[in-house]
Amino acid sequence: MQAARQLGDCLIVCLNSDASVTGLKGPDRPVMRQDDRSRLLAALSCVDAVMIFDEPTPEAALSWLRPDVWVKGGDYATGGGDGADLPEAEILRRWGGHTVVVPYLDGRSTTEMIAATATRTEATR
Repeated sequence: MQAARQLGDCLIVCLNSDASVTGLKGPDRPVMRQDDRSRLLAALSCVDAVMIFDEPTPEAALSWLRPDVWVKGGDYATGGGDGADLPEAEILRRWGGHTVVVPYLDGRSTTEMIAATATRTEATR
């Protein structure tokens, strides 16, 4: 988040709603409700605002916000790492915006934390 904040005048975090997360990740997700996730993010000093969206992708939110820079974590990069191949890149180009991929921080994935917790729980039974 801090790396993203340094790339612009303000940082608005687009956050998947509970329904969106469930649709993307399955019925056992999200682990934390959207209200709690958004309050946690909004409490970070580098975050200026949080916008919750219901769709599988943030395209509608981006069309409304029209950011100059769209930042994604390195776990989303599929090509050269510059963000040009991200699904959202095309919509940003419409108004001259661009995408940036910031480095991925290992060990911060919710999916990986859930799996590790399940493994530890099974091992202690």
